[in-house]
Amino acid sequence: MVSRRRSREAGHRRKFLAVIDDTPECERAMRYAGMRAFNSGGGLVLVYVIEPGDFQHWLGVEEIMRAEAMEEAEATLAKASEKMRQIIGIDPEVVIRQGKTTEEIHAVIEEDQDIAILVLAAGSAKDGPGPLVTSIAGRGAAFPIPVTVIPDALSDDEIDALS
Repeated sequence: MVSRRRSREAGHRRKFLAVIDDTPECERAMRYAGMRAFNSGGGLVLVYVIEPGDFQHWLGVEEIMRAEAMEEAEATLAKASEKMRQIIGIDPEVVIRQGKTTEEIHAVIEEDQDIAILVLAAGSAKDGPGPLVTSIAGRGAAFPIPVTVIPDALSDDEIDALS
């Protein structure tokens, strides 16, 4: 269960959440979420999740790997934020989390009661639409807010027209 959404209350605004990762489809999700936020007077939240499985080494090596992962997350979010500022004219909030992706997305949604819509994009790979899109079909990882899934074949112009 998710806490009550407050995006329609005075002093709040609806926010769209997009997950930033190394998949090509995240660009489409980010663009759609940014355009929807801009066109509706809402906000955009970009979240980058550092998975925990990468850090199971000696303590010194683990600390270095965590620092490198954090630097990569910061650089990726900075690049994505700049793209949203240039293309759409919106300044997104950025969040970096460490943990399992679906659990951290749930936590971000729970912590920010203005987040009302999660935007994902389907991938075009042979192995399916992507782990997050696949997870919304299962009961265990379903998200507590509406999820918009952007088809893999939409161009930037088509995304802009739909948002």
